[in-house]
Formats: sequence, C-alpha cells, structure tokens
Amino acid sequence: MKIFMTGIGTDVGKTIASAIVTQAIEADYWKPIQAGDVDDSDCHKIGRFLSNEKSEIHPNSYLLQTPASPHYAAALDGIRIDLKQIQEPKTENHLVIEGAGGILVPLNDSQTILDLIQPDYKIIVVSRHYLGSINHTLLTIEALQNRQLNIAGIIFNGDENPATESIILSKTRLKMIGRINNEPYFDANVIAEYAELFRENLENL
Repeated sequence: MKIFMTGIGTDVGKTIASAIVTQAIEADYWKPIQAGDVDDSDCHKIGRFLSNEKSEIHPNSYLLQTPASPHYAAALDGIRIDLKQIQEPKTENHLVIEGAGGILVPLNDSQTILDLIQPDYKIIVVSRHYLGSINHTLLTIEALQNRQLNIAGIIFNGDENPATESIILSKTRLKMIGRINNEPYFDANVIAEYAELFRENLENL
C-alpha cells in the first residue's frame, strides 16, 4: 500500500499525521521534496517520532535550502525540479509519501504537487481546524477528484469541531480516519498512542 499525505495548506500537521500513519502500519517514509529546515527536516522529525524497528526513512529526491515554495527554493539553489528525477524508492513494505504544502504548490513553471501523485496512491487529506478550513478542504478534495485520484480519507487536526467535520464529511462522503487533538507536545509515545487509535481504519483502506 502506498499512501500519499497531503494537506489543505502549509502548517496543517502533515508531518505529525504522516508519523502517526507510518507508525500505525510500520511503513517506510519518503518525502520527495524538502524545502528548508535542512538540519531538522521532516525526515529527521519522523525519525524521532517512530518507535517501530521496521520503518525505513528514504532520502529526499530534492533537498532545498530555503523554506519557500519548491519552485522558488529550487531557483535560489540554481536548479529546476524535474519530476523525471523523482524516483519512488523500491521497497517491499508499505510506503507513506509526504507532500509539501498543499496540492497546488508549484514545483516548476508548469507542474505542482498534484503531478507527483500516482494513480496507485491512496491519498489522505489532513485538514486543520481554522476559520476558512472548510473551504480549503473542499477545494483540495475537488481538485483531487477532478484528476480522478483515489482519496482514502481525511485526518482532522485540532480539537473536535462537529460543525466543521460533519459538513466536510457529508459533502465529500469520505471516511474519517481519525482526529489529532491539540496536544501540549508530540513525541514517540504520543505518536504511538495515536497510531493505535488509527491502525484499524488504516489497515482497512
């Protein structure tokens, strides 16, 4: 199983959600494009969050120096992101793939994160509760559906918000995989606790 983790924008909790999913099914993890935070990248964070011995963290295809949109960060590094150079790692294990920002984040002059998503990927959308998140979630899902991609479900990030969650789930008819509450901190133990809660839903995707 290959799961692509995307979000409705930046800083919505994709990496935390990716860690939970990776831990739950003891998958491998791969973030094709990392922009900025080179010394404490999402790969580093995932490594600290995981407590199983099966998961392998695969290197980024592009590791860019500047925390900015990948197309701009690449230009500052004097390169152009070429999707042909992004090769999915070979593994016999499940694979969790984390995107960068939202699905229409540009990678170069013509392609976006959406173009990274392959037909055999099962997509999990991470939606964080904030004013405007319903609109951003529905727009993200509609763009994915327009490409006829396989959306496996939604992870909500933030304390329970029935009004928001119910309207998103009723309009999209998608499965809710779980909710990540506003925690004081995240470490390997907290990630493992959420992994237990999410495991059954993930195994049934």
